[in-house]
Amino acid sequence: METADSVDLAELIGDWRLAFLAAEKALRAAGRDGDLTPNELGARSRRLADERVETIKGLGSLIDEWHARPLLVRLVSAPWESMRLLGLPAGTTGCVFNLDGVLVASAQFHGEAWKETFDGFLSSWPERTGEPIPQFSLESDYERLIHGRSRDDAVREFLASRGISLPKGQPGDEPGTQTVWGLANRKAQALRRRLDEEPVRAFFGARLYLELAHDAGLRCAVVSQSMHATMLIDRARLARLVDECVDGRIAAAEALERKPAPDMLLAACRRIGVEPDHAAAFETKREGVQAAREGGFGFIVALAGDDDMLALQDRGADVVVSDLGELVEHELVS
Repeated sequence: METADSVDLAELIGDWRLAFLAAEKALRAAGRDGDLTPNELGARSRRLADERVETIKGLGSLIDEWHARPLLVRLVSAPWESMRLLGLPAGTTGCVFNLDGVLVASAQFHGEAWKETFDGFLSSWPERTGEPIPQFSLESDYERLIHGRSRDDAVREFLASRGISLPKGQPGDEPGTQTVWGLANRKAQALRRRLDEEPVRAFFGARLYLELAHDAGLRCAVVSQSMHATMLIDRARLARLVDECVDGRIAAAEALERKPAPDMLLAACRRIGVEPDHAAAFETKREGVQAAREGGFGFIVALAGDDDMLALQDRGADVVVSDLGELVEHELVS
């Protein structure tokens, strides 16, 4: 999935869209209240339509430069049309998105922070044992030992894979302390630094999809095991499009089980006030799709590469795509 630096452009188009909707509402009110004659109302409505066309033309060169022409659909779609473009069943009133792989590539930030943490720790370990130990591998270690686990569990799993055991310590241990919590806190420190130094970009299709969901009046929630999910959402400039976030802190506080248990997805539904059978879930992993199916979600969208599509369908996904923009593009041409 590719990202696009189209955040400012998306907001600009959103502002234009709101302006046109406000103008249309004012014209309807003026016609209803008798402030404008039918002829005057028709003439002003035509001028507004012409202005919309000119605005789209004026944005054309900028849109092409950003390779973001699909964003223009928001200037011509009413709320009901935005709903149709989402490709969701009638009666859907809310969406629950997994953060990583659906909205942003957050695993990259987490993986690099873990590698920095573990490699720094292991670099001094041979001095104590006299034997070199394999460093952390993003390719083979992250998915198998880290992904989907809490920070302290991830530390224990990785160290065990290298035959290392450390005292558990306390959650307040200083980053780098030779305890499980010391390494966990060192990872959190490394992640925050990366988020401060490197841009976090939403996937282009995900940004457009969230904008359309917002236009359609759907309630939207995000779920993530990360303790820094809200920071990632904010850095990706998606905060105004997300109504609620169920992250690692909430999961710990409410004793929510991890996927494939549906706990986090159902907690997100409760927070946005939407029943699961009226909600759509967006997941990337088999355990996520299974959690949505067990939670009774009305519609399940899975995002995956070609190798995973059949497996995700077997777990119960209604639709499998590689990017949320595919759903919008399909509805645009259908």
